[in-house]
Amino acid sequence: MRNAFIEELVSLATQYPHIALVVGDLGYSVVEPFADRFPDRFINAGVAEQNMTGLAAGMASEGYHVFTYSIANFPTFRCAEQIRNDVDYHRLPVTVVSVGGGLAYGALGYSHHAVQDYALMRSFPNLLIAAPGDPMEVRACMRYLAGNPQPSYLRLGKAGEPNFHTTVPDVAPGKWLKVADGVDRGDGRATLLSTGAAMGIAMGWRNAPQYHHHSVHSMPLWSMASKPDQIAAVQPFDVVETLEDHLRDGGFGSWLMEAVVGQPGVETRLRAHALTPAVCGTVGSQKMLNALGGLGPVHRFDALGVIGAADFSQIGLYQPSILRT
Repeated sequence: MRNAFIEELVSLATQYPHIALVVGDLGYSVVEPFADRFPDRFINAGVAEQNMTGLAAGMASEGYHVFTYSIANFPTFRCAEQIRNDVDYHRLPVTVVSVGGGLAYGALGYSHHAVQDYALMRSFPNLLIAAPGDPMEVRACMRYLAGNPQPSYLRLGKAGEPNFHTTVPDVAPGKWLKVADGVDRGDGRATLLSTGAAMGIAMGWRNAPQYHHHSVHSMPLWSMASKPDQIAAVQPFDVVETLEDHLRDGGFGSWLMEAVVGQPGVETRLRAHALTPAVCGTVGSQKMLNALGGLGPVHRFDALGVIGAADFSQIGLYQPSILRT
């Protein structure tokens, strides 16, 4: 996803002379194509993410569309006040880019784990969340954001994510993108609806017997303002199961449930799959932590949807008690 991001940013900056990139002293081996091509629109703000965000807001107030770039929690939680006061409330065109969303930086420790970022960023009333599921959706989100400058949050995976779309899709806030067709077995239509890099998990789950008939949809763009569209989007399905690499509380599934609450016969169709709090404060690989949090291979789930200790030994994972201090 990182490569798709920088390739698209360079292309868009050629078209839009007001696009700028500000980084927090990282991203080298990724951001050089932009820095070399547009040195007058590239700033390394140093390891000072709050200053980076304030700087971006100031530039945006003078007509720039600024992309800030850092890892996981650094441009989000560390900069929450600046995002709220400087960017969101002033409706400035700053796109906060977080690379390594979810547990992508698992082995670097929980300072690098972004599993509460949706909860924070979706609480800002004017901010659009862009959580692409594959590199094609990264390109689609970048084109939408460049054409519609506004306060926004772009959540990227780390690297190596496969393409599930064959072409760059047409995206819009609140729009569901079909990734894979489902099969109506006579007991109703069901779909897995993911956001962000959880699309890869959804496609993997679809190989399990209990999900083989499900279609797969993705929602890369969502916000407070796109909630009213969701009742109509849910209506064609008898079961909608959301999937996200984020805690359930305050996450994407919660957002969708809030959007349809009080609608008879609609809210009961929803199921939410998200990480459990077991991942919080735990260190390990992304694969291990996703499994620990309930997003591992679906065929290894027990009746409660939780991987047991015996399963951890079978797939080479450590029990959480070993990892906690």
